[in-house]
Amino acid sequence: MKKILIPALLCLTLAAGCTCENTIRRRADVLVIGGTTSGTTAAIAAARQGVQTLVVEETPMLGGMLTAQGVCATDGNFNLPSGLWNEFRDHLRKRYGGIGALWTGWVSTTLFEPHVADSIFHAMAAAEPTLEVVHGYRLTGILRRGKRVTGAEFTDARGGRMLVRARITVDATDLGDALPLSGTSYRLGMDARADTGEELALAEANDAVQDLTVVAILKDYGPGADRTIERPAGYDPAEFAGCYDLSSEGVRSADRMLEYGRMPGGKYMINWPKEGNDINLDVVELPHAERTAALEAARQKTLRFVYHIQHELGYRRLGIADDEFDTPDGLAYLPYHREGRRMDGVVRMTLDDVTDRYARPLYRTGISVGDYPVDHHRNCRTDLPKILFPPVPSFSVPLGALIPDRTENFIVSDKAISVSNLVNGSTRLQPVVMLTGQAAGTLAALAAERRCPPREVPVREVQEALLAQKAYIAPLYDVKPDDPDFATLQRIATTGILRMTGEPFHWANRSWFYPERTIPVGEFTRGLHDFAPRIPVRTDTTALTAARAAKLIAEAGGKAPRIRPADADRPLTRRKLALLLEECLDPFARPVDLHGEYR
Repeated sequence: MKKILIPALLCLTLAAGCTCENTIRRRADVLVIGGTTSGTTAAIAAARQGVQTLVVEETPMLGGMLTAQGVCATDGNFNLPSGLWNEFRDHLRKRYGGIGALWTGWVSTTLFEPHVADSIFHAMAAAEPTLEVVHGYRLTGILRRGKRVTGAEFTDARGGRMLVRARITVDATDLGDALPLSGTSYRLGMDARADTGEELALAEANDAVQDLTVVAILKDYGPGADRTIERPAGYDPAEFAGCYDLSSEGVRSADRMLEYGRMPGGKYMINWPKEGNDINLDVVELPHAERTAALEAARQKTLRFVYHIQHELGYRRLGIADDEFDTPDGLAYLPYHREGRRMDGVVRMTLDDVTDRYARPLYRTGISVGDYPVDHHRNCRTDLPKILFPPVPSFSVPLGALIPDRTENFIVSDKAISVSNLVNGSTRLQPVVMLTGQAAGTLAALAAERRCPPREVPVREVQEALLAQKAYIAPLYDVKPDDPDFATLQRIATTGILRMTGEPFHWANRSWFYPERTIPVGEFTRGLHDFAPRIPVRTDTTALTAARAAKLIAEAGGKAPRIRPADADRPLTRRKLALLLEECLDPFARPVDLHGEYR
């Protein structure tokens, strides 16, 4: 892992020379660089706050991983129907005919065609009068005055330039490409234990990022069809010989391998890690032209794998889909990068923040949620040490992970947020990234409206805005958005006064609130002590009654709740206690800083 500090002078140099006649000049309240998975939701969220928003995307598609990169089988958050992620799924269900229509492959409960997702995102964007989408331009420079980002420069394929000035700029690029251009320090590769404090981190850092994949979408062209592509140069069947050996499931089955990514419409997502089309390439720091040239090796590997599926495994009727990507080889526009640059933020989220949620108070600043295990693709680098990842509960991403440590008027989303290399294996998944984008766009809009740097927007104001959008700030498995007390239980869970119970559970980990359970007196005093240290932590295991709760809330500085005599000795459920806390103590109204510390 290397930490990179970029001189501010570089930003000014890249922004110079933009006076040519074919330069388009634009202004926006919020500029989103990249119509990626997070960039799309950031732009929609910002526009819904009423600010003028512009999103600039190089490819013809909106949605990034879910569309232009072809990763059209989502990972995780199936039981966390939060915000724009849930809205997107609702659109898919309406398009295809219900939940069951999306559960076509075994890797996910939500599979779909990339072009369908793209049409949904474009329709959602078009519905926002203050949002404009521009395609065909890539980032070439960042505008900056001192520590403050003031916009960005873009170039199209014909050499035309677009110069955008904005109050707030969001880097939603796949690899964090605006970080070096803006002078924002970042990290790349695997962290050292001494740097992150994570026990599982390596003793020494390195520069290795995860394997990437150029995805192919295969389409069933029907009985008798032969869609076998021309034999690719360098093809050797031994390269993919073990691709369908699923020993962990007790089968060797090519059908089972293909069923992994079976999509609606008779299509198959080819994004297969086991002797398939994953590849490790060192491209993150390369200039655009060199990166594109280097990535040709990934495209060729996928074509070899497609040929193997058709020629060796006998699936000749499956051909590269002709209705998804307008590329010369028919493959996805861009590779699926699982990892790139990771910004140095106001805070950095680590794996320890997931495995031990309450060790430090970052949980109080949650703005995005996920439930996927730590998942790294590193099989293509046999020289790297193997890490056995522990089971984890579901988690929240802290707001400070979106805000650079020093750069102002600049927000980072997608996979370039401030996280450790280890926990990136959970925060990089599509639903989490969508929700992180929604939070980034919400924060950007609030900062633009206030005319202040993002770090000065109160944490609670961002969280309240997200709750108003039915987005989760705490990953409660057992409290859904249609619960009449959803917002209250989210707020109280985020304070930590009533703690969540984490549970590692297969590929969909959980955090329980248990709203209908009672709570022991001792457990309540432990949570209340964090909010009001004057409350001593007790060891009393008896159930908390309404009268005892009222007394403790008053001792913590709240107003004394009115308790009917008939209810005084009755144990309270956690739901009723949460409502009582909000009414009489209102702990969520107490400000916290970006580290989660009470002010």
